[in-house]
Amino acid sequence: MKLLLVTSSGGHFSTMSGLEAFWQAHDRVWVTDLKTDTLKLRDSNERVIWLPYQGPRDVWALVRNIPPTVQILGAERPDLVISTGPSIAINFAIVAKLLGIRFIYIESVSRQRNLSLSGRLVYPLVDEFYVQWPELCRRYNRVTFAGHVQ
Repeated sequence: MKLLLVTSSGGHFSTMSGLEAFWQAHDRVWVTDLKTDTLKLRDSNERVIWLPYQGPRDVWALVRNIPPTVQILGAERPDLVISTGPSIAINFAIVAKLLGIRFIYIESVSRQRNLSLSGRLVYPLVDEFYVQWPELCRRYNRVTFAGHVQ
């Protein structure tokens, strides 16, 4: 199975890295922004596509990143897109849905009571939505609690 791992730098990248036991067994391509923590991908054997950082609530960055998102999904043809957010997940959720590519979103561990803005926006588009707090399962009927990402 070919995976596209979509995440921003920082804590979201750390969460995706914590899922290594899953993604390590699959062909994969990372999509992220170039920062100090994600730089280690360049020095490893990981395939990486660098996109400009897309900040929270930055609608213009979201719009600018739609064409590269279409190009990436068209060129890579992943079986599954997995994102830990934040806003870069929105682009990929929309385009993946339009192309019929499965999309999984993993909400931040910091979201204990409510979904993040990115989470709320991708919620209707995703095939699977994972949260890291069981309390969220009582508030949202389409989320799954599978523990905390280490």
